[in-house]
Amino acid sequence: MTFTYQQAASVADAAKAAAGFDAKLLAGGQSLLAAMKLGLAAPDSLIDLSGLAELKGIKLDGGRLSIGAMSTHAAVAASAVVQQAIPALADLAGRIGDRQVRNRGTLGGSLANNDPAACYPAAVLALNATIHTDRRSIAADDFFKGMFETALAEGEIISSVSFPVPDKAGWQKFKQPASRFSIVGVFVARTGPSARVAVTGAGAGVFRATALEAALTASWSQAATMGVTISADGLNSDLHGSPEYRAALIPVLAGRAVAGS
Repeated sequence: MTFTYQQAASVADAAKAAAGFDAKLLAGGQSLLAAMKLGLAAPDSLIDLSGLAELKGIKLDGGRLSIGAMSTHAAVAASAVVQQAIPALADLAGRIGDRQVRNRGTLGGSLANNDPAACYPAAVLALNATIHTDRRSIAADDFFKGMFETALAEGEIISSVSFPVPDKAGWQKFKQPASRFSIVGVFVARTGPSARVAVTGAGAGVFRATALEAALTASWSQAATMGVTISADGLNSDLHGSPEYRAALIPVLAGRAVAGS
């Protein structure tokens, strides 16, 4: 495999380099490099974003937590700002993969890749976050389009993600022990009277569990989740679990997430 490598000097530089030919933006490389090794991706060029300080940083501003796209999972997990504002998000980041993955993988890379079993999409969707790019801002409800698909245009670069700080939030996942991806993962969040619940690992992509949202809006309690039945239609089936198994896990994990919020 032959390709060129370029370390971007700025976001504008990266966007220019990504235009006009088969190029891939390189964030942490935890998914892309593995895909290239397996022959599943063969870009003509790699544009490395790792040196761009403008894509890093974590801050709390006006009730919103802003995290740069190139912030690593380890940085999010260790951030005192994240731990204070949204402890469940720090907890989620601290349980992604292993130490190597957490020290290389990035928030923006995870979202752009949109693996159907990735953890961050559940937090972004449940927290009603906004994904900011070099071109526009995209609401979480509009960003995730399906398996490995997002609303990003070709060459569009995620710059940061802003999270409204919820009143309560919690995260639970039942992990595949080797990859540590979610067989099922559930993130719950309550802001004011309203609850949002997002599920990863169970289907072709992250999705909101509206029945659980209704139950938790009525009563933010573990008990409220126990009476909710999730349909198995369209859920994943593999050696790790049937659709019915995943459907049964969703309200159980949602309840545990609420109890820990």
